Amino acid sequence: MVIPATAADEVDRFPPYAPFAAPYATVAIIGVACVQVALVAVWMLLAMVQRGAIFTPRAFRWVDTVIGSSAVATLLALGVTGHLALAEIPTPDDDNMAVISALAAALASVGMGAAFVMLIVIMRGLLRKATDLETEIAEVV
Repeated sequence: MVIPATAADEVDRFPPYAPFAAPYATVAIIGVACVQVALVAVWMLLAMVQRGAIFTPRAFRWVDTVIGSSAVATLLALGVTGHLALAEIPTPDDDNMAVISALAAALASVGMGAAFVMLIVIMRGLLRKATDLETEIAEVV
């Protein structure tokens, strides 16, 4: 409710934003959904840690969910970055500082998102190795 209302308010304040309101609101809603999916997956992983069941194949589904949702959010930010860099977006001021700052924020989001995805992929590899070692130790014992 907040994102579409904010987009509508921006269009009311500056009508040339109208063609950008629906696409950017859609991207923002999908981005928020990606964050929520990742949070649920992390919550499930934390519950598995509490139960002592983190070294099971089920954990990989939740880690893959975090990777997937983070990758989708990063790709959305990359699309927004590309659009802001290439499109002629009207601004209320003649200096385009709003677009430049939005471009900088989107570019920072892409960098942070890519770094986060790579970190989680590395952590997934460590979880795989730890799971294999625990399985091997359980067979020995």
